[in-house]
Amino acid sequence: MGFGDLQTRDALLLLNTFLADKSYIQGYYPTQGDVVVFEAVKQPPSGDLEHALRWYTHIASFSDVEKQKFQGESQSIENYGQYSQVKHELKTPAVSSEKKPADPDDDVDLFGDEDEEESEQTRQRLAAYAEKKSKKPAIVAKSSIVLDIKPWDDETNMQEIENHVRSIELDGLLWGVSQLVPLAFTIKKLQITCVVEDDKVGTDMIEERIMELADHVQSVDIFSFRKI
Repeated sequence: MGFGDLQTRDALLLLNTFLADKSYIQGYYPTQGDVVVFEAVKQPPSGDLEHALRWYTHIASFSDVEKQKFQGESQSIENYGQYSQVKHELKTPAVSSEKKPADPDDDVDLFGDEDEEESEQTRQRLAAYAEKKSKKPAIVAKSSIVLDIKPWDDETNMQEIENHVRSIELDGLLWGVSQLVPLAFTIKKLQITCVVEDDKVGTDMIEERIMELADHVQSVDIFSFRKI
């Protein structure tokens, strides 16, 4: 198994460590992988395993019909988890004896000896090299954020709050799954996931837009935040 026997304390400790910086077993949305591991756990982890308990409670909030609609395909339990990933890494040679494929950029010799007749060719090669580099796509830094949005009381229309939140459109912002989580007495909070491009969207921008519905929203807190 990836985690081992999830009916044991040691396996649940592995699961808790695995979920310390993750919201789900695979990716940024619930998948069939979450269902497989959830069914293997069978009952809520103890309170000291906060990450595993948080994940288990979240998956348990979905009905069986909703779980069936999760993306992905069910795999054997050993295909999920930290142990299986480590085992795969151990099988991978640290240093390959095979010759590495040549990098196309290596063909450009920028520092070779040349005479005056070759100077124009060098300038052309430099220009071609710069153009090639400029066309390489830049890496876009993203973050996955889970927000807790609390209403004023139990009479607040939570669907209206969610509609307001999802109506917020910003370049670099994508809304994900949501759920209502018990807060106190009969009051529930809205917990919703979003993915943002770090250079375009800040958490303060999102919070300000959500708080525009001040008659309904008491506060906005960050439940979890992790780089993608």
